[in-house]
Amino acid sequence: MCKKEELEFSVFLIHQLSYSWKMIPAQVYDILNKTGILDNYIVRCYDVLHTMGELYLVNDITDFVREKGVAV
Repeated sequence: MCKKEELEFSVFLIHQLSYSWKMIPAQVYDILNKTGILDNYIVRCYDVLHTMGELYLVNDITDFVREKGVAV
């Protein structure tokens, strides 16, 4: 189960990625959920990731999604 901070951080990242990828947040959520990145990376690594800068996170997750074969 997600803690409140992890949930807020996930929502923040979804909105930042949505802006960067020019998609609606629901599409970003679907991509992150289907690839397992949401649960297995963003939530699981919250303790480390929440200390990183916004631009770093957007670039890191974008690269990770592309490695999973998704064009964004």
